[in-house]
Order: sequence, then C-alpha cells, then structure tokens
Amino acid sequence: MNVDLYNFELPEELIAQTPLLDRTASRLLTLNKETGDVAHHHFPHIINVLEPGDTLILNDTRVLPARLFGVKEDTGAKAEVLLLKNVEGDKWEALVKPGKKLRDGAVIVFSDELKAVINEVGEMGARTLTFEYNGIFQEILDRLGEMPLPPYIKETLDDRERYQTVYAKHEGSAAAPTAGLHFTDELLDQIRAKGVNIGFITLHVGLGTFRPMSVDVVEDHVMHEEYYSLSQETADLINQTKENGNKVYAVGTTSCRTLETVGSKFEDGMLQESSGWTSIFIYPGYSFKVIDGMLTNFHLPKSTLVMLVSALAGRENIMHAYAEAIKERYRFFSFGDAMLIY
Repeated sequence: MNVDLYNFELPEELIAQTPLLDRTASRLLTLNKETGDVAHHHFPHIINVLEPGDTLILNDTRVLPARLFGVKEDTGAKAEVLLLKNVEGDKWEALVKPGKKLRDGAVIVFSDELKAVINEVGEMGARTLTFEYNGIFQEILDRLGEMPLPPYIKETLDDRERYQTVYAKHEGSAAAPTAGLHFTDELLDQIRAKGVNIGFITLHVGLGTFRPMSVDVVEDHVMHEEYYSLSQETADLINQTKENGNKVYAVGTTSCRTLETVGSKFEDGMLQESSGWTSIFIYPGYSFKVIDGMLTNFHLPKSTLVMLVSALAGRENIMHAYAEAIKERYRFFSFGDAMLIY
C-alpha cells in the first residue's frame, strides 16, 4: 500500500499554534464509520453521542519537562536534549542537537548540578545517555526542563499544565496524548452522571511521535516501542462493557494502540492486566479486537495516525471527513479540534 494514498493538502494556517483558553471550546466533527456521515458540533456535544453503559478509555500519562538546554563540556557549544524514555536508573534514550557534534563520550553540562554523558548512538538518530547530578533528579528536571512542544509550535507555554490532560498522573511521556486535552473535570463528571464509564490506561509517548514516515510502502514502516500498562480494574470494566453489548471508545490513538495491543494477547476476548512495550502499527486491513469508536484530533498528511483512523473508519470516509474539516477551517494537530468516530 502506497503512503501517498494518505496525502492531502493541508493549509499551514490550520495547524494550531496555541491552545484555546477554554479546553471545551474546541469543535467536534462526528463521523459515522458505517455510513460516512459527518456532522459539526462543539466539543461538549460528545455527551450526546455516548450512551449509558458505554466506556471511555483515557491515557493518564503525564508529560515530562523533557527538553534540556546545555553546552558541550569541552567546547562550550550549545547543545539540546529531548528525553524520550527512561531505560534504567539514570540512563535515558534521547534526541540531541546538533546530532553530528554529539557522539559517543560527549559530555553535556546543563548546570552545576546536572550533566550527561552520551553512551551510544541508537536507532533513528536517538542517543543513550547517562545523567550525573547532585540532589534529586526529578526535582532538577522540573526546575531546568521545558515542556517538549511539537516543533511547529513556536510559542513558549506560560502554563505548563495546558500541555497536560486534567487527569494526567503517571509521568513518563515525551508528548501529550492530545485527544484528552479537550476534557475538563466538569465535563468528565457530566459524562459519568449520564452513566458512561471512564477507565484509564497508561502509554508513555515516545520517539515515534517525532518521526515522519520515511518509506514509500506503508507495510515497510516500523514503529518505535513505547511502554504501556493496563490495570485489572480497567480490563474488567472493558470486559463488562462488551458483555453488556455497549461500546468501548478510545480517547486518542495512544489509548487505541494500548487496548489493541492487549487485545491481541488474549484470544478469548477477555482482557487481563497487562504491561510491557508495544510497537503495534495499525493501518487499513487491521481487524480491531477491542475498540468500537475513538476520539482523536486531526493528524498530518501521510502520518501513521491518519492510517490508524483510516483502519477504523475506512480511508474514503476519513479523506471525506478531513476534506470537510479543511473546508470548515478546523484546527489541526496537538492543539487542534477533535473528531469522534462512532
């Protein structure tokens, strides 16, 4: 399957640069995956689509202040590090700038209390590095680190929490699960009051978020591994929802990938507590095992995320919905508007 099948013209001005002041002020495009029908709403309309007994699954990962700025110890040249995942102890996988200057053995100094030594060059240009510090690493990172906003966002966020979901809990992501940024505590309470269940999984977003596809054939692409965890409580909630004949909605592609990873491990369809690393790549032809619908933002052309939603709703339906979104001037990507596939 050719990657160009998932290409489309996206006006640059539709890529959202800043978050809306009111999380729920986003627009919501609803897409019926069976008929292809689309409709336009504001985000709180989601409560009218969900039925009592349905279940929303949210990713409660929390974004690390993972961007650090320092200098090379030997030359004083500027250096930048973006933490991706904790390998073990004080060893991390990271992206670095400038890549050609930061090879094995290079030392980066961030402050009097923090420096890092590059141990090896990994796949896709990543580095493995080990931190040396005085004090508590997390406190130092909170003080020195900046939020790792996507490269197309040029402005600095004054409020770090605006790049976190209101239910963010387990720190470890290099990027936010942005479909969840639309919710407020009040809206979640209203959804619960309608009788809709809410459950949580954790997937720490990693390197794949920052890497475009570099192949021409979809099947040749390899996803980067990310850590996930699903509790027995959430597994039981999903199992009960399915037994009752209700729908399971993933909030975001990260929740979707976690649920489908776990679903592939249990052939009888009954989920159990599970954790580990996933590199699942979902594209058209995939048979969904757990989710019935999904809330997601609008993604960039030729991205793995466009392919994932096309697997759920059909490529023609997605391309039609995206054409409608562009015509109606929806905001795309991390701080953009939302689409509910049902």
